[in-house]
Amino acid sequence: MKILYSVQATGNGHISRAMEILPYIERYGQVDVFLSGANYTLELDAPVKYRSKGLCLFYTNSGGLNYLEMIRKFAPLRILREVRDLPVEKYDLVINDFESITALACAFKKVPSVNFGHQASFVSPKTPRPTHRDRMGEWILRNYARATKYIGLHFRQYDDFILPPVIKKEILQADPTDRGHITVYLSSYDDMTVGSYLAPLKDHRFEVFSKEVSSPVREGNILFLPVGGSAFNKSLIRCKAIITGAGFETPAEALYMGKKLLVLPIRGQYEQFCNAAALQKMGVPVLEALGPDFANTFSAWMADQKRPSLTLDHSTDSIVSYVMQHAGSQDKNMLDMLYPDCVFN
Repeated sequence: MKILYSVQATGNGHISRAMEILPYIERYGQVDVFLSGANYTLELDAPVKYRSKGLCLFYTNSGGLNYLEMIRKFAPLRILREVRDLPVEKYDLVINDFESITALACAFKKVPSVNFGHQASFVSPKTPRPTHRDRMGEWILRNYARATKYIGLHFRQYDDFILPPVIKKEILQADPTDRGHITVYLSSYDDMTVGSYLAPLKDHRFEVFSKEVSSPVREGNILFLPVGGSAFNKSLIRCKAIITGAGFETPAEALYMGKKLLVLPIRGQYEQFCNAAALQKMGVPVLEALGPDFANTFSAWMADQKRPSLTLDHSTDSIVSYVMQHAGSQDKNMLDMLYPDCVFN
């Protein structure tokens, strides 16, 4: 079987998950990887056959999306050319982790595909949403990477096609300890901003993972570290608590290890506010942004003894097995119904 595995490479979460599940997918046939995106720091530890700059998210230094940079880097002619040239029709199975070029190529060539990943869970109305629903955000979650089948991943099984998170082997096999530091990863803030809020908390030690340093830098009670898989995993395993964005992979790992968790959703990224809503229902505190209330929120969080947790009832092997068993193709009528606005050759 020839399999195309397309991975969205905006941020590190998709790449981290891909590295974990790729060896299991390779048991079922020859796998070619398409990596799409230009805003990530982790490298996929596997051969990549196709690459694209894709449609990228860029961040400001103050916790939000940089819309001007996103517009500046948008290249519709290049995207259309890549949609035309990506040979999805040559594969027996297309697995898509929220990658838009592959989704468009499958639509225009009438090739079935399975949208497998966290974003696929939002096809279900049962998946938690924030009190204020963003119409554009909902549209993006449902249409950015349309497919003929959806298999989602989330903190809880909100619907029958939603599976638990894929946790890295290093985390699964770890014996978590508490060495007293607090791990911090806030990719949408710069080091100066993060440091200005953490430095006054002199009774606490912080390990801040940064895109701005290439080697460890200590400033008082803060150790700035370059973003990297092994160092980050070790910090998580040994930390007292974790402060991070409201993404999916890192909060899932924190919950699995029973670590204290505080999340700050990235402004303008609707999916993160949906994740924050789910985490709040589980008892995880959510802070909208770094601001004047941070010190009080931090103190209350550290004093709170509650530690929401995550229990896995599926292994990574069984999750991939489920995908392979349920990724059957759809007939032409189904494709016409799913993509009514497309002109097919």
